[in-house]
Amino acid sequence: MICRQVMTGNPQYCLATDTATRVAKIMRIEDIGSVPVCASRGNRRLIGIVTDRDLALQVIAEGRDPSTTKVQDIMTREPHTCHVDEDVETAIQRMESNQVRRLPVIDNDGMLAGIIAQADIAIRCRTPEKTAEVVTEISRPTGAHL
Repeated sequence: MICRQVMTGNPQYCLATDTATRVAKIMRIEDIGSVPVCASRGNRRLIGIVTDRDLALQVIAEGRDPSTTKVQDIMTREPHTCHVDEDVETAIQRMESNQVRRLPVIDNDGMLAGIIAQADIAIRCRTPEKTAEVVTEISRPTGAHL
């Protein structure tokens, strides 16, 4: 299988200038844990990603005002990605080695095309062993990889 077959296509995204509040609302409405960050409304070039963990640790735990904190101040820049035509096994290995639960999928022009989450692998790959491996590897404590 290739990433295009497993990904959730056309995901919601935000801009670097959006607020933490706006991103949290997107997460609530869409029932998702991460939001890709694109260059502009008319340009879906991926420039980062912001997660629910980013909101918890960099906004709430630090006592920042979510209505004024900008995504550009809390996002991960140049996130790990996969390509729409890559083998899904490559994407899984990238998720495991970088301990990320979600991987943005880009096209030939670097534009956001989709996102692959652990749930996508579980639902679409239909291999319980692979799903268990992904969850185990991604969830290892930092530094536990040998």
